[in-house]
Order: sequence, then structure tokens, then C-alpha cells
Amino acid sequence: MCSLAGMRDVRISEIEPIRIAGGTIAWRPVRRTLGIRAFGINAYTADAGKPVVETHDETGLSAGHHEEVYAVISGRAIFTVSSVELDAPTGTLVFLDDPKEKRGAVAVEDGTTVLAIGGVPGQAFSPSPWEYAFSAIPAITDGRWAEAATLIREGFDQHPGNASLLYELACVEAQAGAADAALDHLEGAVSVAPKFREYAATDDDLAALRDKPRFNELVGPRA
Repeated sequence: MCSLAGMRDVRISEIEPIRIAGGTIAWRPVRRTLGIRAFGINAYTADAGKPVVETHDETGLSAGHHEEVYAVISGRAIFTVSSVELDAPTGTLVFLDDPKEKRGAVAVEDGTTVLAIGGVPGQAFSPSPWEYAFSAIPAITDGRWAEAATLIREGFDQHPGNASLLYELACVEAQAGAADAALDHLEGAVSVAPKFREYAATDDDLAALRDKPRFNELVGPRA
């Protein structure tokens, strides 16, 4: 990447990919790489037959509640939006202004790449909570727990008390051996979103907490 005053450029292929969705999608953090603050933009690449845009809506705890446009910049994808399928070869734009619409896409060709661009109309841009969790994946994979925790904690500046980030932080702290901190953050996640109680009951990332009485008080014994 090179830059002049007020300008930066980078090839998408030069951005180090982070593997998500079980490793089938290569996420390239365009926004973070270029330091963009006004809007969200990220690139996703997958091979034929694999999801290139995970099926989701923009209303969940990890979501940014953005309106979004997806641009297919290489390859070809089949989008499904609210049960309607759309063939999307290179050059196709798919715009969704309703955060409640379920959307996803599957790559038809190897190396299919989709840019996702989004924001909330009338509001200053705020990165989605999931972006902080995704950015921590390489550190988690390598067991760099302090670095992973720092990256996740950055999300609290924009999303204080976010249950999804609290849960992700608890998982990292549990694996780092910081049981008390992990239980504190797990309690925070469960108190905001009880669904995390069910996730925690079988999540191997929290295995180190299962012999703690407080864990069983929060989650219940594992079946």
C-alpha cells in the first residue's frame, strides 16, 4: 500500500485475509486497512459452492443495523434475499435498505469476491460489533490472548456493554486462564442476552470454567 496526503491505495489481494465461517470465507478488512471512518467496507472471497456472504440480517447483537450494498467485483454469486434468488455475475450491485431483510450469497465460481459497503442513514458511522471480534481471530488462533482481548475491547468504545462482545471477551479470557474476568464478562453477556446461556453450555472455548460453581449458577450444568 502506498499513500500521499489524503490518498491511500491498496489491492484487495494485498490485504491479509482472515478466515471466517469455518475457514470457507476469506474476509479482508478493507475499512480497517485504509483507516476509513465514514462508512463500512469489507471484501469477502470464496470458492465455488461455498458461502461468500454469510446468511444474516442486520438486526442482531453483532450487527450494525446498516443499509448495505454488495458489489460483485470478481466471479459470480447467487444471492438469496428474503427467499428470492438473484444471479449476480461480476459487476452486479445488490442494495438492501431494510436491516430486517435476510440476505446471503453463495459463490458460483472459484475466487468470487464481494465488496460489502454500509452504514446507517442519518448517523455517524460506527463499525459493527462483529468487526472487532473478526479482527481478533488471528490472535486467537495463535493463542495471543492479551492481543485478542485488546482488539475485542476496542469495540466497547462504540458499543458499550454489547452482549456479543462481552461473550467473545469471556471466551478469550477463559482460554487465557483469567477465570474471574471471564465469568464477569459471561455474566454481563447472559444478563443482556439470555441466549448466550445456551451457547456457553456447550462452547469449548469456555471449558476451563465448567468446574467453577459460578459458571453453573450462570449457565447450569452441562447435559
